[in-house]
This record gives sequence, structure tokens and C-alpha cells, in this order.
Amino acid sequence: MERPIINFESLSKPHWSEADQSNAKAVVKFVQLIMNDHNFDEILNRFSGQTYTQHNRTIPDGIEGVVKTVSALVKTSPEFSYDVKHIFVDGEHVILHSHATLKAKHRGDESQGMNIIDTWRLDQGKLVEHWDSVEGISFSMRLYSLLTGGQRKNSNSIF
Repeated sequence: MERPIINFESLSKPHWSEADQSNAKAVVKFVQLIMNDHNFDEILNRFSGQTYTQHNRTIPDGIEGVVKTVSALVKTSPEFSYDVKHIFVDGEHVILHSHATLKAKHRGDESQGMNIIDTWRLDQGKLVEHWDSVEGISFSMRLYSLLTGGQRKNSNSIF
């Protein structure tokens, strides 16, 4: 099955500094590996053991928490992918606006999947903190969000 590739060059902005470019590339590489390639071993090899504070209350802290959550989703929806639409950079913060879908046939169909805004904070080029906002687009995704949104797995503030 063909996996989507995030086209960084088409999403980057000419006004970004070298540091902005570097931070955005680090986030895009992470998202490509975990959300599109589903390369959980590589994610664990690169990021395990470093501080990673998760502000999505349904995901435990640490890279291991993200891997556990996304790998469980991929077991039930192996075609899950992220289509990054916009990248915004403000110093140590990188924001991605993405269209996530569970099925390959739904990629590009704006009536399916989820609208997601992810924000990462980087420290010296390392991803150390993450926030997100997820909006189910289709009825099934809104229902899924309602059914799975209640179990808290970390004690961090959502802000």
C-alpha cells in the first residue's frame, strides 16, 4: 500500500529563518514516520528516553505513549494517514494543520476523517511538548471522538 509523503518544500515559507526551517523539518520527519509510515521502531529508536510532555489527555506522556496510542489505532485502521495542509512556525513552536483519514479511499475527501491542529514545542531541535485539537468531520469520526474521549491518561493541563 502506498503511503502519503509530506511534501515539505511545498509547505515551507520563504520568510522562515534557518532555525524555523530546522524545527519544521524535525516535526515533519516525526509526523511522516509515525502517522504515515507507521515506523514505530524508528520513532522509539530516535526519541525514547527524552522528555515529551503530552497535553492530549487521552495519550500518556512520553514518546512511548504516542507510539502505543498510534500503533493501537493502526492495528484497527492500517490505512490511517495524515495529509498535512499547512505548517506554521513561531520560534520553538511548530503547528501543523492536517486532514487525517482512516481509509486510503477517503484521502482527499473533505467530508471524511478528522481535521487536526497539532502544536509542538522544540528545545534545541528536540520535540519536547505536544498539544492538539481534533475535530471529527464525518459522523463516524464525531461518534468515535465521543466514545473514546473520556479516559484521562496524563495529568497535564490542556493549555
